[in-house]
Amino acid sequence: MASQRILVVGGSAAGPKAAARAKRLDQDAHVIMIQKAPELSMASCGYPYYVGGFFDRREELLCTPTGVVRDENFFAGAKGIEARTETEVVAIDREAKQVSCKDLRSGETYALDYDKLILATGATPRMPPIPGTDLDGITTLHAMRDADYLRSLRDEGGVRKAVVIGGGLIGIETCEALQLAGMEVTVVELLPQILMFLDWELAKLLENHVKEKAANVITDNAVSGFLGQNGKLSGIKLQSGTELECELAVVAIGVQPNVQLAREAGLDIGVTGGIAVDEQMRTSDPAIFAAGDCIEVPDRLTGKKTLAPYGDLANLEGRVAGENAVLESGATFPGTQHTGICKVFDYAAGSTGLSERKAREAGFNVLTGVNASLDKPGFMGGKLLVSKMVVDADSQRMLGYQCVGPGDVSRQISEAAMAIAGKQTIPDLVNADLPYAPPFSLAIDHLIAAAHIVENKLKGRMVGIANTEVKAKLDSGEHPFFLDVRGPAEFEAMRLGLGETLIPLGKLRDRLGELPQDKDKEIICYCKISMRGYEAQRILWAHGWTDIKVMEGGIMAWPYGREK
Repeated sequence: MASQRILVVGGSAAGPKAAARAKRLDQDAHVIMIQKAPELSMASCGYPYYVGGFFDRREELLCTPTGVVRDENFFAGAKGIEARTETEVVAIDREAKQVSCKDLRSGETYALDYDKLILATGATPRMPPIPGTDLDGITTLHAMRDADYLRSLRDEGGVRKAVVIGGGLIGIETCEALQLAGMEVTVVELLPQILMFLDWELAKLLENHVKEKAANVITDNAVSGFLGQNGKLSGIKLQSGTELECELAVVAIGVQPNVQLAREAGLDIGVTGGIAVDEQMRTSDPAIFAAGDCIEVPDRLTGKKTLAPYGDLANLEGRVAGENAVLESGATFPGTQHTGICKVFDYAAGSTGLSERKAREAGFNVLTGVNASLDKPGFMGGKLLVSKMVVDADSQRMLGYQCVGPGDVSRQISEAAMAIAGKQTIPDLVNADLPYAPPFSLAIDHLIAAAHIVENKLKGRMVGIANTEVKAKLDSGEHPFFLDVRGPAEFEAMRLGLGETLIPLGKLRDRLGELPQDKDKEIICYCKISMRGYEAQRILWAHGWTDIKVMEGGIMAWPYGREK
């Protein structure tokens, strides 16, 4: 039997994984990987950390875990794959099963035949359609050349003020990198919040933390134009009319699938703008597969098509595409639940599944629970976590989970991601058997505690109120009775200033006369994390008060200003 020729277009994440998988499973296959850029298998998610100075050797972005640079020689020797860099595939002839290639160094064009073709053409960064985008000093952070440019500015130290346009994952990571480089940074976001994968109240906690780190954040605004002098960027103009002085602007407003090659070849393009593929990564042409940022995939919770430009998913998709290209084994990729995490200075922010907003848009009967607690005991250096669990109240299945804070967010998001993938319900989660020892977690893990909160709400044993609802009441002129059940020292050190009454939990049963004697008066209880607030609710219910609510997450989850 003649050996197969497998062509892979793209050499970043999905492409190398597809090529390697195909060659491993069919050692006789002739696998050729074609890459437009000079580099191969770049760790693009590491670009902000290279720019920020977390490491200094550029080659580490291109290395295997053992430190070998993944270049043409590496792929030829270790993988048995022919890699051609600085080469662009400019056309696909599906009938002839042939692609047209252009050597970008020599300008030479030539054709290559294929038995199976895998497209891993990635995505292209979006640029705002406004004047001045050609000025020197405007860049994205998408390619190695962008990382090289920003790192050179860091090393030279000549930039005083920078603006990051876009408050998503890349924008916030870039903000930190530039701030660590000594620049005065402003983040400008069109939407009402940064990090749209979070619900507003958790995103606001992150925004507050970014501001504490001396970076400015402007939301609900957009850049309307770039200002320049002598061809160089000197500032930006916002839609509000404000002008911000800067010598550097990094555009991070998202990416769009790079589908031009596929579209010109007549392949089906999906409703989201990504290449349409089935669960085996096969396109509308049985001989052509696609993987990575250029494709659309199903959302595992809603079933709708979505774009998911994540490096880990690109690798998983590439693995499936490479296997099916050589074996047609039926390997599948089931879709995404949009699990992600990012570093935000001293905090982390992660999510998996649906946010409350997206779950409601999808038509679920949503119930949420907010938990604030340490990630491990205080005597082991525990750090704060604030999380939000999103549940379908009808099936009690967990739909989504978000977590932010300086604690171990990664553990919580990993646990939740597997629980969502396994269609776990609240009755499953309240007794989850997770590893425990004081150096690693609390005896009741943070995720399990969040499930306990939701279970109490589902069974009517707790009535919670979100801090956003509390703020809305205050803004509308309502005056609930606010009961702070912390100790006096805690109250003096930090308090909200809502006109609250302080009665320590241990004194509450003896001081019930200080509460409203109208037993139907709305009382909102809280403490630092609202564990004691829940205890207070149970006590007051037992003594006849009817409208008692616990402000979920307590003071530590409060995203607004405090009195002190």
